[in-house]
Amino acid sequence: MRIAVVGATGMVGEVMLKVLAERNFPVTELIPVASERSVGKEIEYKGTKYKVVGMQTAVDMKADIALFSAGGDTSLEWAPKFAAAGTTVIDNSSAWRMDPTKKLIVPEINAGELTAADKIIANPNCSTIQMVLVLAPLHRKYNIKRVIVSTYQSITGTGVKAVKQLENEYAGVQGEMAYKYPIHRNAIPQCDSFEENGYTKEEMKLVRETKKILSDNTIAVTATAVRVPIVGGHSEAVNVEFSNDFDVNEVRNILHHTDGVVVQDNNDTYTYPMPMYAQGKDEVFVGRIRRDESQENTLNMWIVADNLRKGAATNTIQIAEYLIAAKLV
Repeated sequence: MRIAVVGATGMVGEVMLKVLAERNFPVTELIPVASERSVGKEIEYKGTKYKVVGMQTAVDMKADIALFSAGGDTSLEWAPKFAAAGTTVIDNSSAWRMDPTKKLIVPEINAGELTAADKIIANPNCSTIQMVLVLAPLHRKYNIKRVIVSTYQSITGTGVKAVKQLENEYAGVQGEMAYKYPIHRNAIPQCDSFEENGYTKEEMKLVRETKKILSDNTIAVTATAVRVPIVGGHSEAVNVEFSNDFDVNEVRNILHHTDGVVVQDNNDTYTYPMPMYAQGKDEVFVGRIRRDESQENTLNMWIVADNLRKGAATNTIQIAEYLIAAKLV
C-alpha cells in the first residue's frame, strides 16, 4: 500500500502518522505531503526518515490512498487531481462533506455505503463523529425526533496557533492570537465563523452532517458550540427526544455493545467521561445517561472523545482499513 499523508506536518497529520504506526497499517511506501514551504523537511515514521514532497509530485507518485488533512481550499483544488490519477482520497476537511455525490463516513455506522467508484470520501467533523457514533444505535431502536447539543471543544480543534495562545496566556506572555479574545480562564461561544442564520459553521456542521450520516432528514438538530481552554478532547451535552419510550438500563446496554463506544456511567463511583482521560484514545466515551424528566421519551447524555484521533485521524484511517478489507482499493 502506497499511502500519501497530505498535510503531514500539521497537527492532525502528525496524529495520522502516529495512528498509522500504532495500528500497524499496511504501509509499503509512505509519501508525506505538505505545502511548498515544508518541501524537503524530514518526518520520521517507524524509525525511518522520509522527505516531505509537494502536491504535484505526490499526485505523480500515484499512491493507492491519500489521507488528506490540509484544509478545505487545498482539498477542493487537489483531491480531484489525486482521484484522476487513480488515488482514493479520504478527506478530513469540510470541503466535500455535504456534496451529494460524496459519501460521508463513520465506519461503524455506514462504511457499507462505499464502493470502488468512490474516489473522494469525506471524513465528518470531529464533534459530529463522536455524537453520531452514540446516536446511531439509539436511532435504530427508538427513532430520534430531535437532538439538542451543546459542545465544550478543545483548542486543538483550531490548531497549533491556538495551543500557543493558551500557553502564552498561562505564562503571561503577549503573543499571536488565534482567537479574538483570551482563551485562558474563558469560554468562547464561537467555533468557526458565523453563517447568515446566526449559527456558526461548526454548529451547522452538527446539524447537516448528522442528518446525512444517519440518512434521515427528519431528525431536528440544534447546536451551540463553545471553545474551552482544554488541550485535547471535545465534550458534548446531548439531549435526545425519541418517538418511542426507552428504558435507561437498556440504553446503557445498547451503547455497551456498540463498536467504538465505551460507557462510563456510575454515579456511586463518580465515573463519567472527561476529556483529560479520553486524550490519546480512539474510543468515544459516554456517561451521565439519564432520563430528561421535563419531557417524555427524552434522554440526556455526556459524550467525550479525543478530537484529533476518533474525531479526525483515527476515523480517516479506519475508513482506509475498511477499503482494504472490502477490497475496494
